[in-house]
Amino acid sequence: MGNGMFSSLVDKMAGALKKFRNKGKLTESDVREGMREIKLALLEADVNFKVVRDFVAKVTERSVGAEVLESLVPAQQIVKIVNEELVALMGGTAEKLNISPKPPTVVMMTGLQGAGKTTHAAKLAFMLKKQGKRPLLVACDVYRPAAIKQLQIVGEQADVPVFEMGDKTNPVEIARAGVQNAIDHGNDYVIIDTAGRLHIDEDMMAELQNIKATVNPAEILLVVDAMTGQDAVNVAQSFNDMLDITGVVLTKLDGDTRGGAALSVRYVTGKPIKFIGTGEKIDKLEQFHPDRMASRILGMGDVLSLIEKAEAAFDEKKAAELERKLREQSFTLDDFLDQFKQIRNMGSIEQLLGMMPGIKPGDIDSAKIDERAIDRLEAIILSMTPEERAKPEIIGASRKRRIALGSGNSVEAVNKLLRQFEMTQKMMKQLSNSAMPRGLGRIAGVKLPKSQKKSKRKKKRK
Repeated sequence: MGNGMFSSLVDKMAGALKKFRNKGKLTESDVREGMREIKLALLEADVNFKVVRDFVAKVTERSVGAEVLESLVPAQQIVKIVNEELVALMGGTAEKLNISPKPPTVVMMTGLQGAGKTTHAAKLAFMLKKQGKRPLLVACDVYRPAAIKQLQIVGEQADVPVFEMGDKTNPVEIARAGVQNAIDHGNDYVIIDTAGRLHIDEDMMAELQNIKATVNPAEILLVVDAMTGQDAVNVAQSFNDMLDITGVVLTKLDGDTRGGAALSVRYVTGKPIKFIGTGEKIDKLEQFHPDRMASRILGMGDVLSLIEKAEAAFDEKKAAELERKLREQSFTLDDFLDQFKQIRNMGSIEQLLGMMPGIKPGDIDSAKIDERAIDRLEAIILSMTPEERAKPEIIGASRKRRIALGSGNSVEAVNKLLRQFEMTQKMMKQLSNSAMPRGLGRIAGVKLPKSQKKSKRKKKRK
């Protein structure tokens, strides 16, 4: 996910919650004042007015209770309540695709023109294919010039077959034939790309209702453009009234979306956001996790997605080996270097930092990300003898000079690396069960802005 996502909402929420943090004891009027700021932040992010009103009322009611105000850390309790209510607002838990008891599972992709329906049909097919399924794409948009061609192109990128009957056949007939084709060829999912218009009209809705009646889909997914904010929510409501959709795909969440749609859709339609589109490429579709989205909005980072990314890049044998070393506390400088090579495989450090807790989008631009720091680190470690790498405590002043010379660095750089290694070792002890070095930002040569250093320190104190 891009760093732009919700950045203004993240900043404003952080500002509102800071009001609580700066006070030891909180009074009811402190809470109400902070809630006014949260309310404004949400309204500015284009969250539906009714949603904001109910959300703020719920959070306020829970926050002015005695057990919060009289607790030792009222501010943290309130942040926890805001987080829980945000998660609940977006649906509580991640929802999977409905599967039909008897294959194929038919998924209808619906939405207005320009929301990204055709590309997201292919992205979903790609995702299913990666899970070992055999999806078939069906081209039912016979009105938009080149819609069928577009589906064929994205279908090819996803390496998924596309069923079409040209643009002279009735879409309802194409849908029926497409499902039959899937049955004949053993496809377990059928994803139907339907026609969208620039605005909702009766003909389009009647056609969608006919397709629905004919193929009896397990899922009717509505694709909406998150950038359109409140409009996206109104569109979702209209489609839901006419079609009884089963879920929503929010697209364009990689831009600086104001966040309104993500926070309002579930409340207004009662239907879950199932997937989010986070970029142009065929693999940029993710399952929607309300809890992760809430943490991102509150600037707590998206640690789970980060760990998933790490797991995808992480070699399991190495992970098991690392875990053993952590248990036996025999984590060496060689392992340290290895961790960085793993991190490199995960993508750019900048992207990873965007998911780290306490790092706001603006900070990433001001942090000097020095990908070369890893090269320097490598040079220093490779200039050490195997014994020094295994037992860094033997590295005295003369060895440091030799290592600095050998790697073309200063003694100060060698000292810094050893300090970082020591810190990581300490962190690793606390983190024994996860194969993810938390000190990533610090070690990668990222100079964190002051605001962050503070928040890191606070975290440690907890």
